[in-house]
Amino acid sequence: MRVLLIGANGYLGRFVADRLLADPAVQLTALGRGDDADVRFDLASGSPGALTRFLDAVHPGVVINCAGATRGGARDLIRHNTVAVATVCEALRRSGCGARLVQLGCASEYGPSQPGSSTAEDAVPRPGGPYGVSKLAATELVLGSGLDAVVLRVFSPVGPGTPAGAPLGRLAEAMRRAMQAGDNELKLGGLGVQRDFVDVRDVARAVHAASLSAAQGVVNIGSGRAVRLRDAAAVLARVAGFGGVLHELDTPGTRHGGVPAIGTQRTDAVMEHLTAPYPYPDGCGSWQQADVRTARDRLGWRPRINLEESLADIWMEAACRI
Repeated sequence: MRVLLIGANGYLGRFVADRLLADPAVQLTALGRGDDADVRFDLASGSPGALTRFLDAVHPGVVINCAGATRGGARDLIRHNTVAVATVCEALRRSGCGARLVQLGCASEYGPSQPGSSTAEDAVPRPGGPYGVSKLAATELVLGSGLDAVVLRVFSPVGPGTPAGAPLGRLAEAMRRAMQAGDNELKLGGLGVQRDFVDVRDVARAVHAASLSAAQGVVNIGSGRAVRLRDAAAVLARVAGFGGVLHELDTPGTRHGGVPAIGTQRTDAVMEHLTAPYPYPDGCGSWQQADVRTARDRLGWRPRINLEESLADIWMEAACRI
């Protein structure tokens, strides 16, 4: 199976590439903006015609798009998340390769959910910010393209390689700094949100499964379980061996007033490491949890890696910077 992977040098793309390279039946070609790509091509500025010529030359059976932007203004997000996908869809329509398209979407497309609920693929999307809007527009382009295509809506990916700017990456970095400085108290804000964390290696397995399946439409990829960020912080402290105190600051994103302590009693040495008041600026409110039955039924996929293992890998990378 010849596979064209777009965005192989990104956070998710790196693990998808590793998964595909481990399959001896896959012949992988990487397309992207970086020097390490087999073919350099910028989807946001390149023409569909140029991409069509490349598709006709390579003739892949599957195209996997992991490229996109998570940060920036609305204009940049639209260019990299929506216009880029329009280019891919148009090039595939013009090409004679007949490739299947696996597009990586995200849970931000759904927007806020009712606490306690599990979001299924038939939920009406109501994205709460420019990022979710740009990704939802890309999903609609794929679904309306007439191509053999599936969109994987990935919930909150974690694990090795988690960016330092991501919420759990920021938590690990704050903890590393506190331990390096010998401080035994850590103050953090906005730990009340609950998200469905899924390991990046499990996401890569889902992408691999989707490329081999006949599934079309939207498929959720998550753990099926919402976890409060303060609980994830407590697990991270345990795996890191942080013996100090975690204090939650009173922020608009929390439900409780004051600064409730998590862990042992307060000590005199204080070092404040503040996260943003809303550590998940994804427009999804206080709760998200995936209904993952479609992934089980149509892809034969289930998550395998638990959150503690993911957090241990995040900490291992952070600890290397001490």
